[in-house]
Order: sequence, then structure tokens, then C-alpha cells
Amino acid sequence: MLIVKKVLNNNVLVAEHPEYEEVVLIGKGLGFGKKTGDSVAGEQAEKFFVLREAKDQEQYKQLLDYVDENFIGLMNDIIEIVEDRFSNRLDEHIHITLTDHLFYAIKRVKQGLDIKNPFLSETELAYPKEFTVANELIEYLNKQLNIDIPPGEIGFVALHIHSALSRRSLMEVNRHTQLIAELIHVIEESLQVDIDRKDLNYLRLVRHLHHAIERINKDQYIENQEPLKKVLQVEYPLCYNLSWKLMKIMQQTLKKSVPDAEAVYLTLHLQRLSKQ
Repeated sequence: MLIVKKVLNNNVLVAEHPEYEEVVLIGKGLGFGKKTGDSVAGEQAEKFFVLREAKDQEQYKQLLDYVDENFIGLMNDIIEIVEDRFSNRLDEHIHITLTDHLFYAIKRVKQGLDIKNPFLSETELAYPKEFTVANELIEYLNKQLNIDIPPGEIGFVALHIHSALSRRSLMEVNRHTQLIAELIHVIEESLQVDIDRKDLNYLRLVRHLHHAIERINKDQYIENQEPLKKVLQVEYPLCYNLSWKLMKIMQQTLKKSVPDAEAVYLTLHLQRLSKQ
């Protein structure tokens, strides 16, 4: 038996748990007639998850004011699918952020409003596993709700999944995706090329940028490449100079120093692209 701490509505309540401290319990009629201090059988709950922060509990309570209970149940099923696919528990904040996001996304679809995602291809390249699972979730929602959510939403859902898996804020994850898109735009302008988004060299570049950002954030600096750097500076001056321009943008956005060796790897990627 668990002790009720807060009743959110007839079907959702917060209870004390011996292992997880406080948990959110969800079940038909579970909160009906209950008040703080009452006992509740944990096995009566159809779902449970942890929201340790009082702020998160308050946000979830506000969510229940405008999101109907059937959709809450559907979202819990979706989050279970994600945890099953990755064999990993997600940051519980996803119960708030993804529910809120998809609720309004579906509302816009029903109103006939189009959903644009300018970073769709960059998101797919940066987080391929999350993108695949997000695609599965959108198909699941389309089937359950008999609607047609546009493909752009797959990218947004993938970012939510990655945020919950990595336990990094959605704002930070979004900023990195936008940074990669900005760098690609600078490359196209500087080299005066329209990069084929399906070209293998483009895929390699985006993956490299993604990993470079991760390394820079973690201060995992790569080895010195001074001899090769001097050769590339002479052989490919345009691409070499462009690599430093990109590194400066990365440094300003990430507020972190970028190792000189990064110029070597970027120059090699840029040279392959410039041949187009």
C-alpha cells in the first residue's frame, strides 16, 4: 500500500513510494474519493512514473486541465514503446514536454494548419535511432486517432526522445540541431554549391559535425594534427579558411574553445563537398 500525497484528478494521483520516493499513479477511478494521507494499492495503477520535482508535478497537474484523459493514456503507451525500444528509462519530464507538444501538434493538424520543420534531415542524420522510433510513434498516433500527422513532426518527436534519453534539456538539443543547419548554410554559400542532402559526403559531414559538437561540449579534445594542417592549408586554402570560419561559429554558439585539429577534419570533409 502507498500513501496518497496529492490527488491530481479522479484517475491520477501522487503517492509516496518506498523505492522512488514520490510517484504519479494512473488508473481508472484511482483518485476518486481519495485525499492526502489515504492508502492506495499500487497494483491498482495501470501506469506509474516518477516526478520528483514539485515544479514538474505542478506542470503535470496543469497539463491535466486541458489534455483529456484518453490522450494521457495514449501518451503513456507511447512513452512505454520508446523505453522498450531503447531498453532504457527516459527522463520522466518527457511525460510533460512530449504530451504538451503532441497535444498542440495534433490540434493544429485537425485545424488544417501545416507543420514545417526546417531541420528534419539534420535531425535524422544526427539521431537516426531516435528518428526511427519517432516515425513509429507518429504512425501509431495516426492509426489510433485516425489523422495524418505530417512528416515534419517526426523530427520534433525525435528531439524529445533524444532529450529524455540523454537527460539534456530540449533547448540544448534544439540549439545543436540549429547550429548544424547554420553551418551547412554557411558552407553552401561559401562554396557556392547546393549540397545534395542524400549525398554520402553530406551524410558524413553532418555526422562529423554532430560528433564534434559532442566532443567540444565534453572537452574531449582530439589529437594534434599540426603536420597535416600545414599541408592542407597549402593544398586547399579555400576549404581550410572556411573550416576556421565554421569553427569560429561553433565556438561562439557553444561558448567553448574548439581545438585546432578540428580544422583538419573539416577541411577534408569540405574538400570532398567542393568537388560538386
